[in-house]
Amino acid sequence: MYNVKSMDSNEFIDDGEVLSSIAEAKKLAQQKTEIDRILAKARECKGLSHREVAVLLEIDDDETLNMMYKIAREIKEKIYGKRIVLFAPLYLSNYCVNNCQYCGYKCANKIGRHKLTQQELREEVRALEAMGHKRLLLEAGEDDEKCPIEYILECIQTIYNEQFQNGAIRRVNVDIAATTVENYRKLKDAKIGTYILFQETYHKSTYLALHSGPKRNYEWHTEAMDRAMHGGIDDVGIGSLYGLYDYHYETVALMMHSEHLEAVYGVGPHTISFPRLLPAEGIDYDSFPLVKDRDFKKVVATIRLAVPYTGMIVSTREGIDFRKELLEIGISQMSAGSCVGVGGYAERKTVDETGVEEKPQFYLADHRKPVDVIKWLVRDGYVPSYCTACYRQGRTGDRFMPLARSGQIGNFCLPNALLTFEEYLKDYADDELKDLGKELIECEIQNVPDEKRRAMAVDYLNRIRSGERDLRF
Repeated sequence: MYNVKSMDSNEFIDDGEVLSSIAEAKKLAQQKTEIDRILAKARECKGLSHREVAVLLEIDDDETLNMMYKIAREIKEKIYGKRIVLFAPLYLSNYCVNNCQYCGYKCANKIGRHKLTQQELREEVRALEAMGHKRLLLEAGEDDEKCPIEYILECIQTIYNEQFQNGAIRRVNVDIAATTVENYRKLKDAKIGTYILFQETYHKSTYLALHSGPKRNYEWHTEAMDRAMHGGIDDVGIGSLYGLYDYHYETVALMMHSEHLEAVYGVGPHTISFPRLLPAEGIDYDSFPLVKDRDFKKVVATIRLAVPYTGMIVSTREGIDFRKELLEIGISQMSAGSCVGVGGYAERKTVDETGVEEKPQFYLADHRKPVDVIKWLVRDGYVPSYCTACYRQGRTGDRFMPLARSGQIGNFCLPNALLTFEEYLKDYADDELKDLGKELIECEIQNVPDEKRRAMAVDYLNRIRSGERDLRF
């Protein structure tokens, strides 16, 4: 039944094809010549098929794994350089009509519930802007009565309308429940950046067992990105919640989903996220098939080899030291200073009107403030980026990928990253970070390939130091 161009999720992510890929991979992984062939193909930034990904996932010896990590690091640095894009999630509401067995917001949990008023939202945005954030990811539980699409649209408008001395939130990405083409069109008209939706698990019987409520419709959920594309949203982000089912199956299916989008729309996902199951209120955490660090790192490296031009995201679900390892082998975006409760940035009182305490969706592993994350990045030679230029210049979807594949990211993304980092240094940094940042920018500006673009970037940096803002390529 496998058909990459089918609009039926049971065909473009055919269970038989996933299982066949894994079974064949167990045999091919024993052949050194096949491993060498796949790694040589990956090194040329040609990408990998889901069947080749399945083979790499079977590797378990340290020598070959280290070679994979080395190639993944080479690819990441060749395409992305040392840039790391930063963002923060913003939770609007924890009302939810679903009873997902892995989520702290499930309706069966007797926790306090709240939906931000527009005034409370403004307070959240002010708190986030004071941390230096320029891009947000909106999150909300699924409840069409208490949190309808009209409320989401109003929140987006409120966020974009907030203006500060140092600028404004420049890009709002959205992670809400699967919805209709009409509603995706409304989100596009509201000028969102990327629409993100995690599949949770691609294994259908597990998906059905873990969900009750509207989200239990496997096809509706899995085909959401097709509807988003039809609604005009050409930048979408996918991901699997690792820890719900076998990671081999999830990763192969994830790559099949990417291949489907590429085959049908001419462009794959803009981003792939790597959420891993964490403890949450009312969740029997230890009953799930959790993914060990060793295997999770292999997954991240394999996907970097498979989709070299796709942004890869890790959140504060992961601890500090492990986040560092993942940055080295493929991650290009990360959250910083995250709060996964409603109203947490402005420190709103988290007891609802009935007196019941609210709880976060899950419990985080990295609790550092954004400024501490940035210092950590800079000390390791990374360039923190708050860039939103591509979305505002129309370089999205099939207009972004040719730019990436032509090697022009260095002439656009690197200078834009440096410009936004200079803004951060001027507007939010302490003296220690200003000194660290100045040295980094002076070094990295020399890595802009085009001489004219480099000279223009130097001019823009000086203009920012003189008080201008929001300069971009």
